[in-house]
Amino acid sequence: MEVHLRDLFARFEDQFGSGPGLGPTSGTCLLLVESLPPPFIKHLFRASAALFRTDPWKRLRPAHLLGLRVGKDSDWSSKKQLFPCAQFIGGDGGDLALHFFKSEPDALKMTGLRETIRSPNTELLRVVFVPEPLLTSADKRMVRSLSLESSGTDRFPVFDVARCTSTGSLRFRNPTLEELRYVYAFMKAIALVHPLLQPAKDAVPKRGRLLRFEPFIETVDVQWPQEVSRGWDLVAVTVSHPPGQAYEEKKLSSNSPKYIAEPPKEDSSKTALVTKTWNILRQCMMCEKEVPGEQCLCCGRCHAVVYCGPVCQKQHWKDEHKSVCGVYKAMMEREEELALKVFTFPYFVDHPCKWLDLMGLHQKGMWRRRCDCYAHCPFGLLPLELGGVSTSWGGLSDGECPQDTPFVNYMDGVSNPILLSGWSEYYNLRSLPMSSPVSALLSHSLTVYNILTSLSMSSKNRLIKGKEVVVHYLGPEGELDWMPAFSEIGHLLNGVGNVQIVMVGPDVPSNLSGTASGISGRVRVSLVRGIYQEQASYLSSPHLVVALNCKMESFGSWVGALELIKSMNAPAFFTDKSEILCANAKQVLRAAGLHITHPVTPNPFRSPLHEQAPSSNLPSFSNGFVFGVNT
Repeated sequence: MEVHLRDLFARFEDQFGSGPGLGPTSGTCLLLVESLPPPFIKHLFRASAALFRTDPWKRLRPAHLLGLRVGKDSDWSSKKQLFPCAQFIGGDGGDLALHFFKSEPDALKMTGLRETIRSPNTELLRVVFVPEPLLTSADKRMVRSLSLESSGTDRFPVFDVARCTSTGSLRFRNPTLEELRYVYAFMKAIALVHPLLQPAKDAVPKRGRLLRFEPFIETVDVQWPQEVSRGWDLVAVTVSHPPGQAYEEKKLSSNSPKYIAEPPKEDSSKTALVTKTWNILRQCMMCEKEVPGEQCLCCGRCHAVVYCGPVCQKQHWKDEHKSVCGVYKAMMEREEELALKVFTFPYFVDHPCKWLDLMGLHQKGMWRRRCDCYAHCPFGLLPLELGGVSTSWGGLSDGECPQDTPFVNYMDGVSNPILLSGWSEYYNLRSLPMSSPVSALLSHSLTVYNILTSLSMSSKNRLIKGKEVVVHYLGPEGELDWMPAFSEIGHLLNGVGNVQIVMVGPDVPSNLSGTASGISGRVRVSLVRGIYQEQASYLSSPHLVVALNCKMESFGSWVGALELIKSMNAPAFFTDKSEILCANAKQVLRAAGLHITHPVTPNPFRSPLHEQAPSSNLPSFSNGFVFGVNT
């Protein structure tokens, strides 16, 4: 019977083609891969499941070729990238899969309009998500014996390398351990970055037409599992679209200082000047002197650091900046990628009051914490305003702010936490116009929700089972006045599980400490004044610890807090505004004996407002980047 079915399938392929994939594999199983540790198989399946949950096939089609670079060429035995081109298969029907090619020409040769073309003497690595009943006997035994995680409800990834012979037939082999390491790094990275792909500005989605994306390039750090780390913990993974896309030299933005000073040469003190106007005060990185924006200088190479004049610029170059200028330059080159251009309101903030006034929100509702006009009021104690939900959101119309209502008809009434990939999906869900600025206030609450349901698998599993998740939220400040924004977490839980958020920090007012409130049916917030490590013994044990905009290198109290997090082995996630602050935080974590298990990546729910730091032009967003330990 099996021979008969194989022959029937072959004749079907001859008549109708092979479809978007290349058909089933033959005789491969990861347990047969030489030197492959079984724990790494578990990591592969977890990475596959995490990628599957993000549903890249919703937007990506085979024609959307992705460039891929994992570490340095010298990291691999062939001294070159193993599979520098990849594509997602099955978005229009057929098996869901990933194809990896040894070159972009190979990918182009095998990518047909409606099916994968068998190109003679071409080899590709596949990850095919196969329903459990269709797995081979060997793969079924492997899944059961290792208790491997499924992708979705009943699919499991099958890894193989297919080679098209000169006669058009297919031969399959097991991938090597080195090839599987390469695929693992890509799956971890692409799950984080593919939601950042933005449709081309002139792209009008039409039925049957391929959606075009803006040129894209993103680099993230991926943590190697201990079993295959080979002496280093992290690897840089760069994903681009189209494959040849490279980091471009950015032109000076309209927000650059008036004067640009080139890094001083050893035998020259010449300074290059570029005109620009800024009517705000900046601060010299060297002497901390305030200087009008139109008179300040910045490094002509990286454009990131601000100075009061050439004397400070030259001294800082000699003392410190020379060693980090290249790093700052790379960070500045990502400014365009990090900007959330889906929004139609102004998102550059050179002065908070000025921006709020432009939006008609100055000194209104929760927006009063977005500038210093109410700095005299302790956090959590803004004067009450009469009115309902609309007043809390600064008088925005009902259609411009989220209503305090559940998602009644979501998924035909099925109770499950609503999984979100970013702001576009949330705004769509709430039917909000992209001109609404509420994302600037929702960033904290939706970042917490994203951690609960997408980044922390243990928390997500508890919620799905209808259990409570206790979150220790460290160092709250303006969030204490944004409780209406945190009520959205309860609605997004969509009738499943409960969240208890314990906000602990020295800025909690004494008269609010010890209070608790149910801000929605499924979210309860308790407030505790004090240093975390001094108060933790009086609190319920956490399932999750979060600290947003943590400024870890700025506060000595973090030492004790991190020691406690390490001893509890509790999953902990942190955000900060810029990459340089995250790099500094990583040093603090390592000094505390904590290893990054969720690498620094752009937070899909970062605030869209680009904040201007006094001494730096580096891209900076509230909750801009997220990273974690003990995950």
